[in-house]
Amino acid sequence: MPDEPTRRRREAVSWRALASIATALARDSRLRRNFQNDSEVFSPDLASHPDMRTVLTIGCALVVLGSAGHGSDRNDGRWIGTWATAAQPARPSAVQTFRNQTLRLIVHTSVAGTKVRITVSNTFGDRPLAIGSAHIARRSSGADIDPASDRALTFRGRPAVIIPARSIVVSDAVDLTVPALSDVAISLFFPQTTAATTSHSLALQTNYVSTEAGDMTADAKFPIAKTIAFWPFLTGVDVASSSRGATIVAFGSSTTDGDGSTRDANQRWPDVLAARLQRSGQHAELGVLNEGIIGNRLLFDSPRTATNPFGPLLGQAGVTRFDRDVLAQPGVRFVFLALGVNDILFPEFPFTPPNETVSADTIIAGYRRLIARAHNKSVRIIATTIPPFEGATFDAAGLNLGFYTPERDRARQAVNEWIRRSGAFDGVVDFDAVLRDPDRPTRLSPAYASDDHLHVNDAGNVAEGNAIPLTLFDGR
Repeated sequence: MPDEPTRRRREAVSWRALASIATALARDSRLRRNFQNDSEVFSPDLASHPDMRTVLTIGCALVVLGSAGHGSDRNDGRWIGTWATAAQPARPSAVQTFRNQTLRLIVHTSVAGTKVRITVSNTFGDRPLAIGSAHIARRSSGADIDPASDRALTFRGRPAVIIPARSIVVSDAVDLTVPALSDVAISLFFPQTTAATTSHSLALQTNYVSTEAGDMTADAKFPIAKTIAFWPFLTGVDVASSSRGATIVAFGSSTTDGDGSTRDANQRWPDVLAARLQRSGQHAELGVLNEGIIGNRLLFDSPRTATNPFGPLLGQAGVTRFDRDVLAQPGVRFVFLALGVNDILFPEFPFTPPNETVSADTIIAGYRRLIARAHNKSVRIIATTIPPFEGATFDAAGLNLGFYTPERDRARQAVNEWIRRSGAFDGVVDFDAVLRDPDRPTRLSPAYASDDHLHVNDAGNVAEGNAIPLTLFDGR
């Protein structure tokens, strides 16, 4: 048996070989086809092989990058998004790992379909991600599924896939009737120790982790070892659509992500909008995707300072992630832009670098960049004004802060006036007017404010969702 240093060297060589093979196959489609035609040795039962990482190197050569990539094929055919979430890097001190376990992840659809596919993301992973098998089904209750609806998912015809670092994979389509505004369960099996380096932290949804007993993806009654409140790796569910279908993306921060709304209730304002679209009849083929991230800023990434307790968790800047999280979505025709408040507030945090202080003009310049990029792809961009934040507090991670200053409020109001009057956007929804206290317009209405007076409660989310004119989506 090799000693520990020798074993580690061998593992490192395996990973380097994996990366080299993946890169070569990604660059040369003829080589990829020849390799796949000549090799038929990978299957999920190899998860128990004593030299798993070397086996996965071979497995990667069979399935890699013919199915995994950077989403370049996500707009093939007539597909729209019925559910999505934004990929985030993990908080370094809170990375969860799974080994020989299955995750059952619950998502709430926005639009119906009879053919579905999923997207799995390794966007922030620094090593390949092994999925041993994947299933999709309609949820019955809790972690359990309707067995008649269970479908095995494949990736270029294979039940397992290796997703290279910094990449995504889109599954093959399967026939499955998915009603609008319903819960769907996606089950992913991880045969080897897997760190959840890419996930979405504020799911506001109970998800389930199995015991360490192997592949449970097809189990109708799921063996729950624990629950989690985030979505590891899963970032999208698409449905096939008619020519009338289209995707709406809500692109924002925690106020879009649903902070302040009730867990497991699907009461974020994009959920409210999706329900209204279904009731309208005329717009029932529009999917709504929530690409909000807590603490996200328009102009800057999560602060890159050693004292930031969140590390990279708060995401890449909106101007950085816009292409991936908005323009790469299948069938996208509309985007709501709801970023800017954190750019104004973050200088209050002691871990924010001094050079990341913004003005109304710099925020507006960032908006103009995204407007141009949206219009270049024939996507209509709709702005939401920034609600007030007097009395807003932050009490977590050892910090107790108040965000409001008259100077910050003046910046907010200047941005809002430009949004309302510039004519630069294809539409405007005035969340500020909807949510503010008429007796004190620098703060949220008591009827809508959550405990921190920055985010809104369920009633506030309903008010936001109801304030959106559905005529914005006419003539698509």
